[in-house]
Amino acid sequence: MIVTRTSVLTGKVRTRNIPVKQRDLDLFEKGYASIHDAMPYLDSSDREFILCGITNTEFKYAFSKQLKEIISDDFGVKF
Repeated sequence: MIVTRTSVLTGKVRTRNIPVKQRDLDLFEKGYASIHDAMPYLDSSDREFILCGITNTEFKYAFSKQLKEIISDDFGVKF
């Protein structure tokens, strides 16, 4: 199904083809089920796109600095 969302981070409108059933999308959008209950068969990136319009690339770019600061070992070596 073609799904269009606006990114909450950038405001960009994007469209993706996601293997979601219309009935499941309706259940979620009308508040009858959580996205995890309505669409457990979707991967996390598809669910994230439906929830807030963010793509994997956009997420990585937006939070790459923070993730690098968080991920470090006990010796202070940053990845």
